[in-house]
Amino acid sequence: MLHTHLDQSSAKPLPVVIIGNGPSGICLSYLLSGYVPYVRRGAVHPNPILQRKLEETPEISILDQDIEYLSEGLEGRSTSPLALLFDTLLRPDTDFGGTADSILSWWHQPDRAVPHLVLGKNLPGGAWHSIEGSMFTLSQGDWMGLPDLQFKDWMSRKKRGFRNNRSTAGDIVQYYQYYVAKKGLKKNFLCGTFVASVKNLGVDAVYGNPGSRDRGCRWDLPEKPMDDSKDIRTLFQVDGFVTTINGTQPFSVYAENVVLATGTYDSPSWLGVQGEDLSFVHHKLSALEDAVRNKEIGMMSDPILIVGAGLTAADAVLFAHHYNIPVIHAFRRRVNDPALIFNQLPKTMYPEYHKVHQMMKEQVSSCPGLYESYVSLPEHHIVSFTEDRKCIFRDKSGHQKVYNISMAFVLIGSNPNLSYLPNNGADLAVDCEQPVSSKRNPIDVDPFTYESVHEKGLYAMGPLAGDNFVRFVQGGALAVASSLLKKANKNPP
Repeated sequence: MLHTHLDQSSAKPLPVVIIGNGPSGICLSYLLSGYVPYVRRGAVHPNPILQRKLEETPEISILDQDIEYLSEGLEGRSTSPLALLFDTLLRPDTDFGGTADSILSWWHQPDRAVPHLVLGKNLPGGAWHSIEGSMFTLSQGDWMGLPDLQFKDWMSRKKRGFRNNRSTAGDIVQYYQYYVAKKGLKKNFLCGTFVASVKNLGVDAVYGNPGSRDRGCRWDLPEKPMDDSKDIRTLFQVDGFVTTINGTQPFSVYAENVVLATGTYDSPSWLGVQGEDLSFVHHKLSALEDAVRNKEIGMMSDPILIVGAGLTAADAVLFAHHYNIPVIHAFRRRVNDPALIFNQLPKTMYPEYHKVHQMMKEQVSSCPGLYESYVSLPEHHIVSFTEDRKCIFRDKSGHQKVYNISMAFVLIGSNPNLSYLPNNGADLAVDCEQPVSSKRNPIDVDPFTYESVHEKGLYAMGPLAGDNFVRFVQGGALAVASSLLKKANKNPP
């Protein structure tokens, strides 16, 4: 199937192309492969209101029910009603410390499968491949699991255990690859791909007019005529490059629907200061790991500079501390700022992050503390970097300081790379005047289908749609799959 759809001269449009093979894309592929969730016979959900709704139509699959109705009134740690719905069906009482089994039973109904292709840069797992394998996940291990294969069961078969109910990034990547193989999804995945562009060819392209192909992108199509015909559909062209053992070659694939599931880790954020493009300034945690492995830095080096007060910066501090590498840690917030992530995490579950927070509070430059080779600079801004490996800071009083450093690691977050879309996807965002951001300005989607409100046939899920945790991206997959099954006329009467 893959070779057929990568042959642009004879390609028949696919119903669905998914861009991104992380947990969002994997979960959606599972649902589009004919795996259908039903309420398990005899199962009782602890939420009595949801239980009554589920009892109304027990013989109808969740994909075919009114998921907007089912999700009404649910509350939890997500603002997405369908994220809460699917999560509570899979993990009924997890937020209350319970361990109740999923109330869903999964039936494989191949006749309901929707042909689709999943494009990804790496092997299945998406951005998890770029995280150092020994790093522990923020979420509990059970929350990293996908439908119908509990993560804890896979871990027990591997004879591995959790630490404070958390697991390592390396375990997560292995689990996702195992999931794709175990569920028979490999045939839908094409790895080693770089997507260069996604173009809307327009409504008429579906009628086989070769001249309609590749006429340029048309996000702003004229109003479609009011016609109930199910044959009127848009057509998208997805272009890019695929790298195999035989080299790199271009490809084009045509699709009636495109799902954006590329996450938000492709493009690290920059400070925007002078000298930030110098060779010793980096923007990824992996650069620190490479520098240690290549012995570019060590315990006798000038301090490294770590900029940021999030979990990635904390991981960098822990990594450097493990190798006795001296650290200067600069960040803009106060250490007791309620918005600081460390002030929101339970100490018993995240002891290593609270150790970093303690260092940030106690080891300020004006008051050396217990931790050798670490200096904390709260409420400091970076002014510039110089070619002789100096960094100039400005503190909250406006005074400037200069430190010698060996390397700098600016770890202040990341943004999605949507360069394959017109205007980098900004036209699809909630605020079309600002760049797409998972936290501040996600792609504007219908909350019950995850279809773009600006571009029919284009869907977004995961961080692009504002769902930033694995346990909640799966609700987006439920929404997209339900919508696509209706379009494909694969919902039973």
